[in-house]
Amino acid sequence: MLRHPAHWIALGFGSGLSPKAPGTVGTLWAWMAFLVLDLWLGDVQWAWLIGGGTLVGWWACTVTARNLRTPDPGSIVWDEVLAFWLVLWLVTPAGLLGQAVAFGLFRFFDAAKPGPVRWADGLFKGERGRPVGWAQGFGILFDDFVAAGCTLLVIALWRSLMG
Repeated sequence: MLRHPAHWIALGFGSGLSPKAPGTVGTLWAWMAFLVLDLWLGDVQWAWLIGGGTLVGWWACTVTARNLRTPDPGSIVWDEVLAFWLVLWLVTPAGLLGQAVAFGLFRFFDAAKPGPVRWADGLFKGERGRPVGWAQGFGILFDDFVAAGCTLLVIALWRSLMG
């Protein structure tokens, strides 16, 4: 992690190094970071952070995957961080229970990869042992944004049925 600044970002500042469930640990880190950052950031700053984080993350995920010689290493969790920040930003002002439901839904879509998430995951996949390119780096992020979209869709449908 210390060999390149891209690794710090892609590995979620160390949260992706968890020996068990790095994606879940990275998402939990994202949740805690959101709760702290949201004290100071408004909608415009969140939009810039997520947008800029996507561009920087594309670079960081590509570099890290290349260095690890794996198209989508499990230790790369910046994709979970950005996607879950997007979910939390868009469901706010949800309370902790609403955020916990969003967490559970997002982890389900990210881990189980039903329907559109599976499609997005396979769209830019590289083969193990082949060089990792910019498309694979983008693909690391893309399927998690689709998982975030699915999470937000379920929440929106639930709210429309209950509202």
